[in-house]
Amino acid sequence: MEIEFASLDDSLARFTLSGASTAFANAFRRAMIGEVPTLAIEDVRIYDNTSALFDEMLAHRLGLIPLKTDLSSYSTQDTCSCGGAGCPGCTATYTLSVEGPRTVMSSDLIPQDPKTAPVYDNIPIVKLTKGQKLVIEARATLNTGRAHAKWQPTLVCGYKNHPVVTISDACDACGLCVDECPRGILAVKGKKVQVVPGKLPDCSMCRLCERACLSTGIGDIPAIAISAENDRFIYMVESDGSLPVKEIMNRALLFVKEQADTLEQQLGELSGDEKK
Repeated sequence: MEIEFASLDDSLARFTLSGASTAFANAFRRAMIGEVPTLAIEDVRIYDNTSALFDEMLAHRLGLIPLKTDLSSYSTQDTCSCGGAGCPGCTATYTLSVEGPRTVMSSDLIPQDPKTAPVYDNIPIVKLTKGQKLVIEARATLNTGRAHAKWQPTLVCGYKNHPVVTISDACDACGLCVDECPRGILAVKGKKVQVVPGKLPDCSMCRLCERACLSTGIGDIPAIAISAENDRFIYMVESDGSLPVKEIMNRALLFVKEQADTLEQQLGELSGDEKK
């Protein structure tokens, strides 16, 4: 199994996973989405709200604000020594007090721990007119996307099979497939159509090129064929900013490994019981 990166920074990663089954590729994707913990606002105490939004709508908006997460400093409530009571080791606290007229932004959410500040300062929460006021206290806890979508660390996380473009000797370089390709991955070079270097991963496997080739009326089999590799996958992963993409990937792979080790241990125990 091998991972080859096309691009990688804190917010976005594009890479190719080779030598893996479809089951593993999907398990990796699901683990990145639903099994990597992040902070999200769970409890909101509203002292004063004269805005146009109901308390429930306001709490929902606050819960969807991405928060910077330091997994070395916080633990989930079910594993914390406080037993879920809400100590600084498993709970991040925020306060907000704003009077109108103005728009309340995520930057108005003041964290007790600066390391857990909102990822973006410019997220609008609610617009206050003159005389309106909003005073709240909020608590964020660590959890995973499997519990609720607000704890998902990714905005985009998907993969596709790596495309394969095969051009036979029957190609007469008519250029119809080049004109039909919406991604611009084909070009006429000399007396044959070729894939533009570096553009193959952009192929969406729509097969419009095959249809265009068939429309020429020369034979029943197109000179160009699109297929996919069964053990090679192209991923795109975008973080919401709460965690770097590299950490999301590492923790997702660790989760998959732990699950596999647990399954192997349980199967070993079952085999031992059968022998007895």
